[in-house]
Amino acid sequence: MSAQTSSTPEFALRLEGVALGYGDFTVLRDISMDVRAGQVVAVMGGSGSGKTTLLRAATGQITAQHGRVLAFGQDIGNATRDEVQSLRKRMGVLFQQGALFTDLNVFENVAFPLREHTRLDETDVTERVLDKLDAVGLRAAAHLKVSEISGGMARRVALARAVVLEPELILYDEPFAGLDPISLGITARLIRSLADRLGCASVLITHDVHESFAIADQVYLVGRGKLAAAGTPQTLSASDDPYVQQFLKGEPDGPVAFQYPETPAFQKWLSEQKRRKA
Repeated sequence: MSAQTSSTPEFALRLEGVALGYGDFTVLRDISMDVRAGQVVAVMGGSGSGKTTLLRAATGQITAQHGRVLAFGQDIGNATRDEVQSLRKRMGVLFQQGALFTDLNVFENVAFPLREHTRLDETDVTERVLDKLDAVGLRAAAHLKVSEISGGMARRVALARAVVLEPELILYDEPFAGLDPISLGITARLIRSLADRLGCASVLITHDVHESFAIADQVYLVGRGKLAAAGTPQTLSASDDPYVQQFLKGEPDGPVAFQYPETPAFQKWLSEQKRRKA
């Protein structure tokens, strides 16, 4: 696997003063972040803080309410359908639930992107797929059905599929969820290794402080509808910001609210419920 060429833009992903949300509800405001080729960037925050919303914006699934989301230097919000598809082909995504095809075996799940987007012959497909499965420790599981592997194994298969095209930008949505301690550590090192070997940019959407801080070049912490903090793992660890410290230490008391914020959609639903009972 070779590093990315010099034609790759400096920023694989860039957010400039972005506001993101759904309908009338804004989840995040004034978010700016940069992800360079070869970097591992962790986006962290509590449940419901908007981390996955950032990933959806990066892949063009939602459009920014304000600001710009740039993928490989192109404003994805103004891109045509064909342009968005072209940008997505340069990305790899590890979905939170794995999203494996249950009617395909392990090998065919990983081979799927190659068959869809390349013209490799079967010998090359087999070599590429087995190489990626070997990297996640599952080469000998290539023949198994998805129903025959554990949840943790399925996550590793999904990781192999996400990187099989050797993309310029890899987006990991909770890559450590459901993994045992050994697999978790190996997966973290693999993410770092892929970034170094491929020269690709990597974005981790994660709750896992320990493993993420061990491999990340930059960390963005979101919460309370905004970017709460940004910096290297060392900078954030030394921060005296109450929000940062509460999140990193997992303390129950502090500025992080437990209750999900009320939205206009909730208020509308609640009013309808009250009218029905009246």
